[in-house]
Amino acid sequence: MECSFKVVDKGKDSITLEMLNYDNTLLRPLIDEILQDEQVKEARYFIKHPKIDNPKIFIKVKSGKPQAALKRSIRKLGKLYETLEIDLQKELKQKDIKKTKAE
Repeated sequence: MECSFKVVDKGKDSITLEMLNYDNTLLRPLIDEILQDEQVKEARYFIKHPKIDNPKIFIKVKSGKPQAALKRSIRKLGKLYETLEIDLQKELKQKDIKKTKAE
């Protein structure tokens, strides 16, 4: 399932986006990563009703564009998860080699 965004409100230094087709496991790491950005003043998400409403993300920046901060954060998370997947595959391969040698 691919997550997508819909712009709900956009100001000069802030943006509110609705997440469509979202996965709950993405929200917290995404907000944490956005808050790591030095240009970001505030970032949070909120859900009115977890069963019937999509979450909304609010980003306010000190400088630059809020959508640029979101894009940077998504790229960083993508690289992190890609690296984790590669590391996991290497670890599993090593365990299989050790297991085969032990047999």
